[in-house]
Amino acid sequence: MLVFLSFIIDWIQPLLIPICFVLAWTMIILILVNMWTATQDTIKTAQKMHQIPCHKCQFFTNNYRLKCTIHPSAANTEEAIGCKDYQIN
Repeated sequence: MLVFLSFIIDWIQPLLIPICFVLAWTMIILILVNMWTATQDTIKTAQKMHQIPCHKCQFFTNNYRLKCTIHPSAANTEEAIGCKDYQIN
């Protein structure tokens, strides 16, 4: 049994360095791709949120209880992007 384990260890040992090298670089590449994807999603979300016009509207109260007197449930959400009642101060 000991001879068999010694044979397997001697056979696997030269392969460990290339396998570990490939696995390490694969993990680094996957981390970088995930970070790039997260950054792109964050930028896309921020661009969409900057289209919300509520903070400039005259019906916006800036009160956490009642944000908008006309559409309180849609205020400061993506639903407010095309608000028909939007009026500039």
